[in-house]
Amino acid sequence: MNKTLRSPQSLYTVTMWLVSLVFAGFLVGLGGKVIDDLRIAQDPPVLNNFADQAALATVRERIGATQAALRTQDAETSAAAARLSQARAAYESAKSSFDAWIATRRATGDPARDPEVLGRTDEVVQLRTAEQREQQTLLDAQRRRALAQQSVQDDQREFDRLVKAGEPAYERAVRVRELTVFAVRLAFTLPLLLVAAWFVARKRASRYWPLMRGFVIAAAFAFFFELVPYLPSYGGYVRYVVGIVLTLVVGNYAIRWMQGYLQRRQDEERRSEVERRAHMNNEEALRKMKSDLCPGCERPIMTTGDVKANFCCHCGLKLFDHCAGCQARKNAYFNHCMACGLPAKAV
Repeated sequence: MNKTLRSPQSLYTVTMWLVSLVFAGFLVGLGGKVIDDLRIAQDPPVLNNFADQAALATVRERIGATQAALRTQDAETSAAAARLSQARAAYESAKSSFDAWIATRRATGDPARDPEVLGRTDEVVQLRTAEQREQQTLLDAQRRRALAQQSVQDDQREFDRLVKAGEPAYERAVRVRELTVFAVRLAFTLPLLLVAAWFVARKRASRYWPLMRGFVIAAAFAFFFELVPYLPSYGGYVRYVVGIVLTLVVGNYAIRWMQGYLQRRQDEERRSEVERRAHMNNEEALRKMKSDLCPGCERPIMTTGDVKANFCCHCGLKLFDHCAGCQARKNAYFNHCMACGLPAKAV
């Protein structure tokens, strides 16, 4: 029964919230387009741009030359290593063959004076000499490569030193950019927040409140997503100060609202039942009773045993009465008796 009575009001409430959200969505989209088209300080500073550009150019050229030399030395080292590998393989093969041959040699006379033995020995010695020469070539190439690599590292350290010297100017530029972006977004967002606060404080009872509520939602979105992420850090001071101010403002409002609410509840309970019922909205009262809450003090409706809760045990407000025509027990906030349809009697 309660759900049937509340359905038009619920449909109206849902519809108005949809209007608010759709309106807020279009406002958020429009605000995003405006922020994008402003394009204020869009490109962040680059650290290298704040160093000595002439010195950086010189070091860059030097790094390019030393890197080219390093690549050349890499190629020479690889080629020398390949040649050494080939010379070593040739020497090992010739030596192995010579050792096997000399072991099976059955020449007459002194083998040391055999011309063939002497020739093959000289061949092995030449291969060994070639291997040693290639090994020395590789060592020289590796030494030159190490020197080239050291030059690249020295030039890179010089480059890093020049870049680091520009850090103070870079950090100042970053701070200026942060403040610029924040100032532009604040100039766009602050008026929205002020208008939204005025709407909340003064216009909640207006017939156009659903549209104003959409504006408030859009302003809140602009604050949390278009402004807060761009707060300058300065070690976190700005964020903490803003957080403290917001907490004080919201906390003060919440405390005052709660104290006012409690005071209103106390004043309401001091009134007579006729006065309280005269100031109550039936739809709101039925909604609270559906949740087993007293429409007057908003505390749970309680009873004991088989006793029916006709009155609130906390504030004494009448919750159920009887129809003047058929004496059926009915909700005190029904406009008509659900048994006979007779209009509710005045209380």
